[in-house]
Amino acid sequence: MIQVFQNEQKTNNFLTFSEEEFFSPEFSFKSKWINLTNPTDKEIEFVASAVNVSEDFLKAPLDDDEGARMETDDGAILIICDVPIIEEDNGHDTYSTLPLGIILKNEVFITVCLQETAVVRDFIRGRVKSFTINKNTRFLFQILYNVATKFLHYLRQINKSSQRIQSELHRSMKNKELIQLLDLENSLVYFSTSLKSDENVISKLIKFDGLKKFEEDNDLLEDVSIEISQAIEMCNIYRDILSGTMDAFASVISNNLNIVMKFLTSVTLIISIPTLIASIFGMNVKLPFEGLDYAFWIIVGVSVLISIIIGLFLKKKKLM
Repeated sequence: MIQVFQNEQKTNNFLTFSEEEFFSPEFSFKSKWINLTNPTDKEIEFVASAVNVSEDFLKAPLDDDEGARMETDDGAILIICDVPIIEEDNGHDTYSTLPLGIILKNEVFITVCLQETAVVRDFIRGRVKSFTINKNTRFLFQILYNVATKFLHYLRQINKSSQRIQSELHRSMKNKELIQLLDLENSLVYFSTSLKSDENVISKLIKFDGLKKFEEDNDLLEDVSIEISQAIEMCNIYRDILSGTMDAFASVISNNLNIVMKFLTSVTLIISIPTLIASIFGMNVKLPFEGLDYAFWIIVGVSVLISIIIGLFLKKKKLM
């Protein structure tokens, strides 16, 4: 899917062009934002030809395993950063990351991604104030800043979900909650890896002289760097806490299993006594109580008495 936007004059709003308009040979992409979401080969070929940019630049962000990086070629600048996304799995939210490609060529701004993300959607729906497509460098830094804030927002959501699940586990130890905790721990691993890659890209942008930067742009880029560093620190803290929590619950589960097995072993030992005595007196041999009227009840009483004594002994030794 292709979307083309342009700022309205003297306002913060922007115009959206239809396919009939931007597919027209007379249409100019100058000072416009082209947003590609899971584009087809035909759409990639069209944009590459219209803007004079390499098709490899447009296809690179469409690879799930593409890492964050920066590359230049023939006047075009490609920045790939990892952005956080939310996915639903078995009725609960899981978090992952997805490559987002940003291409700057002359006065054209291009974003490429496999699916619509909250980062780009915020700009399309006007949730980000005071941004202009005409200033490519500032628009780039604003997108990166929004990426950093989204990471922080999702990290807080992960922490709240973790606390909620832990409260449920205190009441009832279920596999469902444990699997959810494991998914959150995996999400933090993805976030940690992606944030470190994004941090490297930000460091390169700070040193890169190929972008025209004003003082406000430098300040914004520093804010992005600070937010990314904060997100990395938060991610590491939450991951350590969650990892320790998972280890603690694993120990609790193992301890509970040991307690149950100890109790069942003690019960088995106690109930084996009457079985043993009944087996002995049930053999076809002459026994001491043979001929007595109350022989059966004597044997039952002895069995119960021995079982009680063994039970009290095991309880005293805290074996049941």
